[in-house]
Amino acid sequence: MIREKQNPFVWLAIRLPILLLALTMIIPYYYMTISSFKTVQELKRYPPTFWPQAITLNNFYDPTPTELEHTRGLFQYFDKTSLRFGRILLNSLFIAVVNPLMQLLLASMVAYVLAKRRVPGGNFIFLFILASWMIPWPVTLIPNFLTISSLKWVNTYAGLMVPGWVSAFAVFFLRQYMLSIPDELVDAARIDGAGELRIWWQVVMPLATPALAALGVFAVLGSWNNFVWPLIVAQDNAHFTVPVAMAQLSTVLTGATAGAVMLGALLSSLLPMAFFFRFQKEFVENIAMTGVKG
Repeated sequence: MIREKQNPFVWLAIRLPILLLALTMIIPYYYMTISSFKTVQELKRYPPTFWPQAITLNNFYDPTPTELEHTRGLFQYFDKTSLRFGRILLNSLFIAVVNPLMQLLLASMVAYVLAKRRVPGGNFIFLFILASWMIPWPVTLIPNFLTISSLKWVNTYAGLMVPGWVSAFAVFFLRQYMLSIPDELVDAARIDGAGELRIWWQVVMPLATPALAALGVFAVLGSWNNFVWPLIVAQDNAHFTVPVAMAQLSTVLTGATAGAVMLGALLSSLLPMAFFFRFQKEFVENIAMTGVKG
């Protein structure tokens, strides 16, 4: 049998479909990146160029936006806030940090009670949580918005974030993982006089770190990419997130504004890419652990 390493044709035949698929993703990203540094004149050129003939930073900030072949840079849009697009990036970053932390904290509390405590009606509560997970999310938009409106949280950070702190999937995922933690450890901590809060924080949470890390990857990416809910709740530039801002920019997409749009898309993709490459092991483990059964 010919070994794969000794035959380059076998190596290429096996990996060619993957390489072709990778190219379909890399080429558009490459074009988006170089377009972020092209002049307005070059962006309007047809056929398009695949390397900037004159690299410019005007798509970030253009000091002369009224002159010929000039337009506003990305950080000159959304002029109702002092930081403009920088404020929007900070909004998304803040939400992408706080939402996953609160989601994991609350879900781990509920999962601990369901997995390690004998609660009357615990199985019914768990089934009820699973049933809520099966409801299509668009069905909940109007009830959630009415709730937020009654609390006067429309166009506030609380309205943007608090509904994302509760996740039925997170409760299910962490409960299933915590079932695999030996009950003897929890019982030993109780015998030593530890309270339930201390057992949850000092015994169960450290052992559940792999599950928390894996779930956190999806929680961060989901918070960063969330579009529909911020679009409904945020009503001014000060509370926009990156996906909402990019949708606003895309509505005025022309040859003159394409550079700012491409730059915005590039900046909005950097954090998810960096986060994924840093935690890709946890990302794969998350997919594998979704089949864990208690």
